[in-house]
Amino acid sequence: MAGTGNRLRQLRLAAMVALGSMMTAGCITVKAPDKPIVIELNINIKQEVVYRLAGDASQTIDSNKDIF
Repeated sequence: MAGTGNRLRQLRLAAMVALGSMMTAGCITVKAPDKPIVIELNINIKQEVVYRLAGDASQTIDSNKDIF
């Protein structure tokens, strides 16, 4: 069980080193910016309307132009 004690000492040392490095790292502050965040988007919207008429529907429209 000698290896277990050695491993425990290594873990304690690693924990002390990690804690020491965190303490010397300083303080991190997070705050909201003074000005609003602006996101510029260049968006092109292209709309296409496609319609198809059956032959008899086209003839019906042509013969009843006053309705349409």
